[in-house]
Amino acid sequence: MRRVAAASFVSAVFLTGCHSHYIQTTITNQSGADINVVQVEYPGATFGTQRIANGASFHYRFKLLGTGDLKLTWTDASYQEHTLKGLHLDEGQEGTLVIDFPSQSQANFQPSLKP
Repeated sequence: MRRVAAASFVSAVFLTGCHSHYIQTTITNQSGADINVVQVEYPGATFGTQRIANGASFHYRFKLLGTGDLKLTWTDASYQEHTLKGLHLDEGQEGTLVIDFPSQSQANFQPSLKP
């Protein structure tokens, strides 16, 4: 009887599962030239890529380990560094975030996040 109860409990845990909150990010370059050294700082960590070619995208999934502001840094084709303060993020949020480069000196954030 104990085995049946234990098996039922384990099955219930696996069926309900644990939900991990993460943010799926896509960075798209439509600026007309390559974007270099793209770095995204978010509460708890940083990610980035060396280069995003014109017309290409970079995908990354991350989990928030704290609360704070997002910061985006990149270098344009003229080797000029740009920094942009992004949206405020709270631990536990999940959803999608699109970062778009319409030009070499501008980036737009399009969040679709829920608490």
